[in-house]
Amino acid sequence: MTSTFLLEIGTEELPADFARQALDQLQERVGRDLRDSRLDHESVQVLGTPRRLVVRVHGLADRQPDLEEDRKGPPVAQAFKDGVPGPAAIGFAKRCGVEPSQLEVRDTPKGECVFASVRTEGQNSVDLLQEHIPAWINGLQGRRFMRWGTGSQRFSRPIRWLLALKGIDLIPVEIPGADPPVRSDRFSRGHRLHGEQPLPIDTAEAYDVTLAAAGVIVDRQQRAALIRSLLDASANQLNGLPDCPESLFEELVDLVESPRLLQGSIAERFLSLPPEVIITVMQAHQRYVPLKVPEVTPDPLQLEATGVLQRDFLLVGNGLEAADALITRGNERVLAARLEDAEFFLSVDRRQPSSVRREALDRVTFAEGLGSLLDRCQRIERTARQLVDQLNLDARQGEAAIRAAHLCKHDLVSQMVGEFPELQGLMGGKYLLEEGEPKEVALAVVEHYLPRGAGDQLPSSDAGAVVALAERLELLLSIFAKGERPSGSSDPYALRRAGNGLLQIVWDRGWRLDLSRFLGSAVDDWTALFPEFAIDSSALQQDLCQLLRQRIVSQLEDEGFAPDLVQAVSAESVTTERLLADPMDVRERLDLLNVLRQSKALPALIAVVQRAARLAEKGDLVETDLNVSAVVSPERFESPSETAMYEVLVQLEPLASGRRYRDLAEALVQATPVLEAFFDGDDSVMVMADEPELRRNRLNLLGVLHNQAGVLARFDLIQI
Repeated sequence: MTSTFLLEIGTEELPADFARQALDQLQERVGRDLRDSRLDHESVQVLGTPRRLVVRVHGLADRQPDLEEDRKGPPVAQAFKDGVPGPAAIGFAKRCGVEPSQLEVRDTPKGECVFASVRTEGQNSVDLLQEHIPAWINGLQGRRFMRWGTGSQRFSRPIRWLLALKGIDLIPVEIPGADPPVRSDRFSRGHRLHGEQPLPIDTAEAYDVTLAAAGVIVDRQQRAALIRSLLDASANQLNGLPDCPESLFEELVDLVESPRLLQGSIAERFLSLPPEVIITVMQAHQRYVPLKVPEVTPDPLQLEATGVLQRDFLLVGNGLEAADALITRGNERVLAARLEDAEFFLSVDRRQPSSVRREALDRVTFAEGLGSLLDRCQRIERTARQLVDQLNLDARQGEAAIRAAHLCKHDLVSQMVGEFPELQGLMGGKYLLEEGEPKEVALAVVEHYLPRGAGDQLPSSDAGAVVALAERLELLLSIFAKGERPSGSSDPYALRRAGNGLLQIVWDRGWRLDLSRFLGSAVDDWTALFPEFAIDSSALQQDLCQLLRQRIVSQLEDEGFAPDLVQAVSAESVTTERLLADPMDVRERLDLLNVLRQSKALPALIAVVQRAARLAEKGDLVETDLNVSAVVSPERFESPSETAMYEVLVQLEPLASGRRYRDLAEALVQATPVLEAFFDGDDSVMVMADEPELRRNRLNLLGVLHNQAGVLARFDLIQI
């Protein structure tokens, strides 16, 4: 027989992030424990609201099936003496719960051994669930767990009730250590505003309907779908675009049990604030959904929200319909107070020029041993100048980059960023534009924080990209110089993210930047800047290059490139110097390999290279030898196939030397008939000839082919 199992863990309001994580943990653990307990079931469903975590298992068997297994015991020589069971056999039989006379002798790869056929009667599922339920509750992990009352029980919020049913049967369970004691019962609780009287649940199958009647949509997916439809419908009615990032939407779903969509508005005067200020207050601080004006291209330097944001905004409530107007007015007052604070911060900041704020950075410590934020700003400016010198930039963009680097951190001591750290850089750029700085400078200050993380946008201007590179390079150099390295999951300065962002910017701009040489020069500068660190310049450069090498591989795989193709262009055999001498070169080769794979042209190319590579390994040609005329003597040729191979390599040499990768790949594929003739045609040759100079000449032919192809990739690492 089967029936539905239902577990509800009733709590005070849970933090939204824990409610979501706990459901995922329950889904995985309950399914695993049921499988390990050999309890047959259909599906495991997890549900949740801010006040409850729910597990529902459909078609759960009433008991385990009996288990029949053969257990292997000691060898016959140890088990029996003169054909009679000895102590070893008697002890084994006792452990298995059988008589010694029931033991069987069977052949095994290690000789004859005794076996016992053991039958274990299946347990009742209710008995097993009584053991599992407390373990499931105590096994949940999350931040900021608490104790309550005088008990020892820990959980995200106090547990107030426990509902545990299998079909119509109550599963008796007690949570040890809870104060007051929590014992399972047949009662749930409805929406808090519908009254706190216990809500009887007659059967597990009636749970959803009973909760819905008490004002609770317990299915998280159902709540999400309802909120999404309400947002879209209201925004469409108001002719606005809802600005609701996925993170905010997920949080809204886990903040309410009975979603109600309300519409508020802000005073007209607040639209004189920058749009990002209003959006930050609404989203990050109040969990509201702003409405944007349709068909307006966003401008990060926009000084006012007029024409960008509507006065109307949306909020998801958890109250009763009768209180809609009261709740809306209350939220409008709270939002107005927040925006009045923002007005004050903005007016205070405008009284002080950005140059004065920049000097105030001298009073803020960056990191122990690394000076102040002003010191850091000066190092960023220095690095930006070096980058501008190396990159072929438009003069106006270069000047803007240096000026932006000089001012890039001034807003960190502003009133607005002090209250809303999310706006750093953004407010700095707006203030500079107001003060008359060129738009290129202001935009570069805004963009030098980009990308903030995976999937974030990248700088749109060369000046912004230069300052963003300089900021990340300064961070890596400074933190590495003081002796700190990311290790395992510990990376307090987000150095890996800085490395990823650095590479993303270089690839996005298509810049040819020799990072290895740049770091070598910068390390010398940092050694002079921080003599107290007693920096080993060589070791510091090596550590930085190794981090960036790892970031190249990680970032490319994160972007979805096949691991074997990534390895083909960045394997350990490829020197760090080559990888970092031109990261754009790595990306171009990988893009080409990816295109070749998608077009099904890669197998033919691999076949051309691999046959030559296997024999080339028997030679002694170094991988930098690309010029066939320098290492092969045509006068030693004995076959037309050798001459044809030589002519092909002469044609391939400028393609390989010039890194004309697409032309090189096409030429290698076209060389297939020549290579086949060299090995298997009527004029084929024996590469491993007895005469040493002849053998060497032929091996060098294949070695040059292998080297020329190796300029593109390590083809032996690619899976066909």
